[in-house]
Amino acid sequence: MREIVVISGKGGAGKTSMCGAFAHLADKAILCDLDVDAPDLHLLLDPQVQSEESFYSGHEAVIDPERCIGCGQCAELCRFDAVREDGDVYRVNSLACEGCKVCVALCPEKAIDFPEKHCGQWYVSDTRFGPMVHAQLFPGEENSGRLVTLLKQKGRAMAEEQGLDLVLCDGTPGIGCPVISSMAGTDVAVIVTEPTPSGLHDLKRVAELCERFRTKVAVLVNKWDINPAMTEEIERWSTGRGYTLVGRFPHDRAVVDAMLERKVVTETDNAELSRIINASWAGVLALLDTCN
Repeated sequence: MREIVVISGKGGAGKTSMCGAFAHLADKAILCDLDVDAPDLHLLLDPQVQSEESFYSGHEAVIDPERCIGCGQCAELCRFDAVREDGDVYRVNSLACEGCKVCVALCPEKAIDFPEKHCGQWYVSDTRFGPMVHAQLFPGEENSGRLVTLLKQKGRAMAEEQGLDLVLCDGTPGIGCPVISSMAGTDVAVIVTEPTPSGLHDLKRVAELCERFRTKVAVLVNKWDINPAMTEEIERWSTGRGYTLVGRFPHDRAVVDAMLERKVVTETDNAELSRIINASWAGVLALLDTCN
């Protein structure tokens, strides 16, 4: 089983556009959108949902008004100000509750339940490029790393069931918990960056994370022609670190036009851009072939 994840040091670098094009070029791969906080690969691939599951993680306090005597001890103990008086009883603001369980443990009437928290939904879908696993956390919910792990496990299981050798993942931006979960067990990380000082800074951070996971790194510079000098600096730094340069992609309105049509750029009639993406994908696969 081989796994590729497309990531970036920040949002808006073009990660999903590149991953969508790679999905078009991949031969029989399982696709995973691991950006569970703000997923957008579905906008390009138009998935048809085949199954849907609820995602539960953590717990939240819920006061039973039938058992509550209105003593107010829970409100006094809650350091997050999540418990408010509501007439003769108290209620928990689920958006403020951190699930610390202090109120549950110390309620004299045992009037507070502590059920699992429904944090979002995850899906298995069909797309024109193959099966896809994706999810959506509800606004403000946590444990995105755990949901990412669940999606990766499901994607690998589907690949084994269907006799496929490749899992292609659209990762999350940054270096936080969901990115760390995205990197676990990955063979190659394709880092999409932009030719700006902040782009180089974020590339260095996420590349260091890849090294800690001993994941091979491929670098793709998006919109390289807006700052050729910075592009060269990024490429010098990358080759100096031993990373594989898989291509430069220009700033082109055709990418936006394709997105507006819910297509990836390789589905358009722009032969030059398709040639560049094909060459980049070939470089990624060549690096993948060097993995043990």
